Amino acid sequence: MSLHIVIGFGPAGAATARLLVEQGHSVRVVTRSGRSPEPGIEHLALDATDSERLTEAARGAAAIHSCAAPPYHRWADEWPPLAASLCAAAEATGAVLVMLGNLYAYGPVAGPLTEELPLAATGAKGRVRAAVWEQARALHEQGRIKAVEVRASDFFGPGVTEGGHLAGRVVPPLLRGKPVSTLGDPDAPHSWTYLPDVARALVEVAGEERAWGRAWHVPTEPALSVREMVDRLAAQAGTGPVAVRRLPSAVLAVGSLVSPLLRELKEIRYQFDRPFVVDSSAYEAAFAVRATPVEAQIKATVDWWRERLTTTG
Repeated sequence: MSLHIVIGFGPAGAATARLLVEQGHSVRVVTRSGRSPEPGIEHLALDATDSERLTEAARGAAAIHSCAAPPYHRWADEWPPLAASLCAAAEATGAVLVMLGNLYAYGPVAGPLTEELPLAATGAKGRVRAAVWEQARALHEQGRIKAVEVRASDFFGPGVTEGGHLAGRVVPPLLRGKPVSTLGDPDAPHSWTYLPDVARALVEVAGEERAWGRAWHVPTEPALSVREMVDRLAAQAGTGPVAVRRLPSAVLAVGSLVSPLLRELKEIRYQFDRPFVVDSSAYEAAFAVRATPVEAQIKATVDWWRERLTTTG
């Protein structure tokens, strides 16, 4: 088995690192602060924008999995140096650069999102993500690096906490039978990408040369609205139906005055005010990973949150 470098240890990075260990690989995780060792995983404290040190850390690696992202409000300043460092390390070491992306780069579109759509985002975060991938793809086409991007819709599932739209703001209240609040239209169809499927796709494409040089959508179950997902979560939890309330625009406006996250969410409000549906059929036609059935996603998520809340009180 081989050495894999995982940049970042948030939900996606942690899931990817642990899956790689399960498959018998050696894993080195790079974060700014480092962490205590865990079985099969070496944690290294390193600023990933330091291309020389990152290159040394990645010597001998088969792949570099980019699972980190700056805070929303610092994307424009911090993504370019991070992306440049990742590409430099991939070029110097020959490791495949496996980039975890999202769907912001497409901007608002009518109809399902496919990988063939132009990267036509008008918002700052979408333009940044488009530029990051275009840089890596250009280097790939020049033969300087091997790169692939895996794009996911909103994360959902065990391990997804504060950043998810079906996570900390939703699951703990519904487990208590309380109403939940949501951004945008709670009845608009929306694609939710299950976190373990993200990790499985990242690991799969790292070893599939025919995947390299383009972007792929993570296998994702058919779209369900926030209300439908909440109803399923509540049914699994046995708490009965709970009310789903749309956050009023006035509340969001006031909150954005003090919350950088809420300010930045204005750019992607379109994803929740209308249908936002991902087409992952291209990936499914080419590779082995399939989306976990939604029933299994719901059960695992409720079980994980119950254990977490019991443990943390």
